[in-house]
Amino acid sequence: MTKNLYQPETLSVRAGSEMTEFGENSEALFLNSSFRFNSAAQAAARFGGSEPGNIYSRFTNPTVTMFQNKLAALEGAEQCVATSSGMSAILACVMALCSTGDHIVASRSIFGTSVQLFSNILARWGLQVTFVSLTNPADWQAALTAKTKLFFAETPSNPLTEVCDIQVLADIAHRAGAYLVVDNCFCTPAIQRPLALGADIIIHSATKYIDGQGRCLGGAVLGSKALMEPVYGFLRTAGVTMSAFNAWVFLKGLETLFIRMEAHARNAKALAIWLEAQAGVARVYYPGLASHPQHALAMQQQTNGGGIVSFEVKPKADQTQQQAAWALIDATRLISITANLGDAKSTITHPATTTHSRVTAEARLAAGISDGLVRIAVGLEHVDDLKADLSSLQNA
Repeated sequence: MTKNLYQPETLSVRAGSEMTEFGENSEALFLNSSFRFNSAAQAAARFGGSEPGNIYSRFTNPTVTMFQNKLAALEGAEQCVATSSGMSAILACVMALCSTGDHIVASRSIFGTSVQLFSNILARWGLQVTFVSLTNPADWQAALTAKTKLFFAETPSNPLTEVCDIQVLADIAHRAGAYLVVDNCFCTPAIQRPLALGADIIIHSATKYIDGQGRCLGGAVLGSKALMEPVYGFLRTAGVTMSAFNAWVFLKGLETLFIRMEAHARNAKALAIWLEAQAGVARVYYPGLASHPQHALAMQQQTNGGGIVSFEVKPKADQTQQQAAWALIDATRLISITANLGDAKSTITHPATTTHSRVTAEARLAAGISDGLVRIAVGLEHVDDLKADLSSLQNA
């Protein structure tokens, strides 16, 4: 883990910035595909790696580099590799570090598309994956084989906000010669820094809180230079590249990350407390609540509970679980019905039929995702307005 002279809030504003000869105070946006060289010899040196510098925006762009350096500083990582989306970040990490016949142990409580990537795509290329309980370290230990290369976990998980002990999983992985990969999308470095807790690699969907306003797609892989070298090599060849414009948007998003995450968490906790008191709610999942199964652990690893609240809607006598959940969603007028999260606008979704719809019913049940579960990514509106938009829960 790298160390910096400044506090994280200052790094979010100042780290990574490079000025051109024009002296701009805001990072420059380099919307060009290639870069000129002074001579054929310099071109050869750049391509050969003996001289640093920009070559081609598929793998070297000044704006993208500034974003990478800023996010690396915030996560305490030696290097960051920016990618075109959060899913491409996972793909780049696995393709760079694993080979045919290797084995991954993954939490069954991960994003539905991540399950599809592991089970339906990477499995076709000979990668073996075992899904286990996120919160039971014994399951991770039992799943180890001589071919295990990676542990993959989201903490908090999507959508139930389960929390794993990062240091415990890291210790199990390291004793077996494997690496721990943590998806830090829900928390961001403003709330949790997995590398400092023992993880080897961090994955981000920059599309979410790093952007903060639902504008651009992007992802990132972070870790030591030794681990990121093959990830960068995969990106250079395969082209799962972050655009310069998106990197510039993310740079602006990072400047306000800490104050936004505090506001998201403040609203989310207030809404979660209110939801627990509603007649139409059977159960609330939020790490900042004392009722959360891993509340104590979450408060050790995180600075707050984050911005995601999930809850079970209590069906009426004539309703199925799905009908009750859909009725609540359809009754909202303020909260956006969309599966994205991390936006300034609050969003609401039904995981069983959206984010996890391609996961089998059996796998959803094993992950605890019922037909009555609703997920809200709490935004920056006034919390009283969010409560009013969910007022149908008051009448069970």
